[in-house]
Amino acid sequence: MANLEQSREKTRRIFVLADTHNRLPERVKEIAKSADEIWHLGDVCAENILDELRAVGPQVTVVRGNCDSNTDWPLVVDLVRGGLKLRLQHIPPDHSPKDADVVLHGHTHVPRHQKRGSVLFLNPGCVTRANQGAPPSVAWLESADGKLNWKLVSLR
Repeated sequence: MANLEQSREKTRRIFVLADTHNRLPERVKEIAKSADEIWHLGDVCAENILDELRAVGPQVTVVRGNCDSNTDWPLVVDLVRGGLKLRLQHIPPDHSPKDADVVLHGHTHVPRHQKRGSVLFLNPGCVTRANQGAPPSVAWLESADGKLNWKLVSLR
């Protein structure tokens, strides 16, 4: 029983969103409340959106999108969670990076869960202006022991 408790403690629940473009619906903040971390993959636009996310509670990590003007925000953030190397950036790279297991990106406004070579590409979709018939969406990323669980959440 103790091992089950320990493994549950290691699992991190990360709330992932992108492309808010000046709008953060109340529903998104409600969903984010149970997160251990919040990752915004760019095109925040209005910086007060980050203040609203920080008010939810968990640590917020942000990368700069092509519509963001704050040059203090990094273009790329590399993190390790659950033994996996994760790269956060707004615009997806043309090629699979050799130094990442997972690339999380925004920019396209279309959800993505695709393996290219040995790299997994994930996109939570767009909070405000979804594209190509996709509903507005966010996602949950759970990581533990070298495994990931990705779950898209429709905002409709």
